[in-house]
Amino acid sequence: MSFFTLVFRNLVRHRTRSLLTVLGIGIGITTVVALGAITSGFKASAQELAHIGGADFMVAQKGAADMTFSTLPEDDLAVVQGVEGVGRAWGALFVVSRVGANPFFMTWGIERDALAAMGLDVTRGRLPVTNSEILLGQDAARSLGAAPGDGVEVEGRSFTVVGVHETDARFEASGAYALLAGVQAAVRKPGLLTAIYVVVEGGTAVDEVMERVTASSTRFAAISTADEYSQVDQGIELLDAANLAISLLAIVIGAIGVMNTMIMSVFERTREIGILRAVGWRGSRVVRLVIGESLTLCIVAAGVGILFGIGATRLVTLVPAIGSVLEPAYPLDLFVRGAVIAVGVALVGALYPAIRAVRLSPMEALRHE
Repeated sequence: MSFFTLVFRNLVRHRTRSLLTVLGIGIGITTVVALGAITSGFKASAQELAHIGGADFMVAQKGAADMTFSTLPEDDLAVVQGVEGVGRAWGALFVVSRVGANPFFMTWGIERDALAAMGLDVTRGRLPVTNSEILLGQDAARSLGAAPGDGVEVEGRSFTVVGVHETDARFEASGAYALLAGVQAAVRKPGLLTAIYVVVEGGTAVDEVMERVTASSTRFAAISTADEYSQVDQGIELLDAANLAISLLAIVIGAIGVMNTMIMSVFERTREIGILRAVGWRGSRVVRLVIGESLTLCIVAAGVGILFGIGATRLVTLVPAIGSVLEPAYPLDLFVRGAVIAVGVALVGALYPAIRAVRLSPMEALRHE
């Protein structure tokens, strides 16, 4: 009988126990994969938010508790426009509110000329030209059942839909554009912006312009990537911290489950281990046997957990309110993390049972009933 056949036989000997162990570890990895996919999806959406309209980066209020709480006076737009290397800049006020069944509907308020220069792909109707008009993303139009000529209420203010535009960006597709003054009036924030979007002059390094912009005012935080959101929003950092905590918890709980399974397996096979030692098996080979069984369990659990994690995030996005703002992302490092956790669980969980198995002398094991 080959080594791998022996490993497989030992696992299927107690199918129920092995399956429960796989299920327990798999649930932990499912949680890690699902939260990781959601975090990656939010980071991708956050990065899209920093580049709407083809902007190279976004400027927001440094130290704001949340991106939507960022507040800049309109006068700051002139400050940014005067920075060397800035080719074009425009201000935006955006609000997240319930519109229809979507509690995370995002409306951008942008000046008419800047909105026209953004190059939006308007497939029906036209751009807003008055403060009471609004342009919907394709997903927003579909979920609201709205078309040009219909009415939409944002923050208690009525807007007339004048067009629909197509975009791949999730926030834009499920949100809307209106003129800045109209949105400012709706949320009662005259003269205020949430962010300023910047396009640098051709041939100018974006990083250099970002540094100059942040140096021009202590209020400014320049954002180009999702990692830079920590200057104005702690949400992504909290998701990363939760992901790390759950990963560690999955290792601890999974290791306890594997340890319990392997200890029971070693105890029940004490005589068998004694016979193997008596016929010439070295202690190192017995250790490899125990670790091999543990690794097999955890690798199967990793596969199950990854598949369940992908399925769980897909099910979550079927909820309209969530699917309107989130598209889960599955980077390669997410699956690598799941596999590493599985291997870590296997090694930690098998450590004590392997030591116990190798410390049994052949004579003592053969006498065991």
